[in-house]
Amino acid sequence: MQNTQRRTIDAPAAEVGALLALLSTPQDRIWPVPAWSPLRLDAGLAVGSSGGHGRIRYSVSEYEPGRRVRFTFAPGLGLSGWHEFLVVTDGPERCQVVHTAEGRVEGGMRLLWPLAIRWLHEALLHDLFDNIQREVTGRPPQPSRRSPWVRLLRLRFHPKA
Repeated sequence: MQNTQRRTIDAPAAEVGALLALLSTPQDRIWPVPAWSPLRLDAGLAVGSSGGHGRIRYSVSEYEPGRRVRFTFAPGLGLSGWHEFLVVTDGPERCQVVHTAEGRVEGGMRLLWPLAIRWLHEALLHDLFDNIQREVTGRPPQPSRRSPWVRLLRLRFHPKA
């Protein structure tokens, strides 16, 4: 399984990276709550910290403040691999935020990933990208639209959202 989502943001990479460094802290302004389960890490954004969001569990395996954070999926999840956020400079006033998930799907996740988890994952990321864009530009982006399939899945997996 490999899944990459990206968004070009009209702001310096350092500014976007500073927002990324706040993930899972009380000052986090980009994780899309309450629409999605909150991101919680037991020791904050630091190598070795464990947590996740909802039923998806992982730990911080690599961290370059303001530039990149990689999470390794917890054993027994049905996902063997990692996912990461990366901020890439694309000029003095522009950057890209890239999220990549890579690994093997195992057991029941072989069915769950392509049918449900992938679509929910991508919708969450687009909401997160919207939040980054709103924070650094001061303008609301054209909101991401959820497909009918994602709306149906959310009724099943996120009935209170």
